[in-house]
Amino acid sequence: MRSSGRNSSGRGNPRSAGNNRDDRQKRSGTPRPEERRYDVGGPSSDAPKKGRGAAARGGAKGGPKQSPAGAPQRGRDRSAPARSREYDARTEERNRERYAGKPEIKTPKTHPGAEQEGERLQKVLARAGMGSRRACEELIDQARVEVNGRIVTEQGLRVDPHKDEIKVDGLTVATQSHLFFALNKPAGVVSTMEDPDGRQCLGDYVTNRETRLFHVGRLDTETEGIILLTNHGELSHRLTHPKYGVKKTYLAAIQGPLPRDLGKRLKDGIPLEDGYAKADHFRVVENTGKNYLVEVTLHEGRKHIVRRMLSEAGFPVDKLVRTAFGPIALGDQKSGWLRRLTNTEVGMLMKEVGL
Repeated sequence: MRSSGRNSSGRGNPRSAGNNRDDRQKRSGTPRPEERRYDVGGPSSDAPKKGRGAAARGGAKGGPKQSPAGAPQRGRDRSAPARSREYDARTEERNRERYAGKPEIKTPKTHPGAEQEGERLQKVLARAGMGSRRACEELIDQARVEVNGRIVTEQGLRVDPHKDEIKVDGLTVATQSHLFFALNKPAGVVSTMEDPDGRQCLGDYVTNRETRLFHVGRLDTETEGIILLTNHGELSHRLTHPKYGVKKTYLAAIQGPLPRDLGKRLKDGIPLEDGYAKADHFRVVENTGKNYLVEVTLHEGRKHIVRRMLSEAGFPVDKLVRTAFGPIALGDQKSGWLRRLTNTEVGMLMKEVGL
């Protein structure tokens, strides 16, 4: 009797329990999971309700998202007509007229140090070849750097490398916009940057430079030795102006014997067709039989001045080499080689002419 009661109520039979669950879902109006529909287009009577299990009804990963009624849809409405170009042009013109008379508003700069102009001093020094930024900061701490005649001791000073005068240990620091080179000119090279006759010239040694360079002074075609190339106009002008008296040193090969008073005669002055020419220094470097190698230093820059002086004194020059231009020495630089001057050498040149 008990078993029949359990079967009639459906508690002991799983199949009957499932049938009863289906009956309850039919009575409540809730569809089974496999019968649910995900209608996104608009509201319907079969749309799932919010609440528990929203993810399975399209709220999250379970299905497509539903848009509430009346909410604007993303993306371009393909049914709306496209605006014409004339309409856009009129709109833009109207906006220009609206803001034409109003002053331009400049927003303040907010990044640190924006209110200050120029570059940090240690950065300028590092770019000029004085060492790393840390090393340049140590130069400032050691009171070895001065800007516009004032010694700098604090870090972070901003300068204009094109206007401010920056010196380290009393020597001017060259900025990145200026280039300085020394060339050991071979014999047969013309002292011009371009030669219309097609002869080899100084410009052939700097053809790969983007910045235009020019030579400081001249050397005659058969004279070898150091000649400077730069794009610093004021420095070039002062180095060649007689007012500043920059000395040049030459080695000349002549035939002897030489009289003892030759050096005194050269220092007192040798009469030439364009005036007297005086040497600042003279000495015999080497003597082998009748072959003499003499050194002549003078600050004049007239054409063929050394050759003319020695020839007038009775000793024509067989070979002539310029070994120094001011404080810049030729050293062991090979013939035809071009080298960039160090920052110290540039500072020495500038000090020589008061820059």
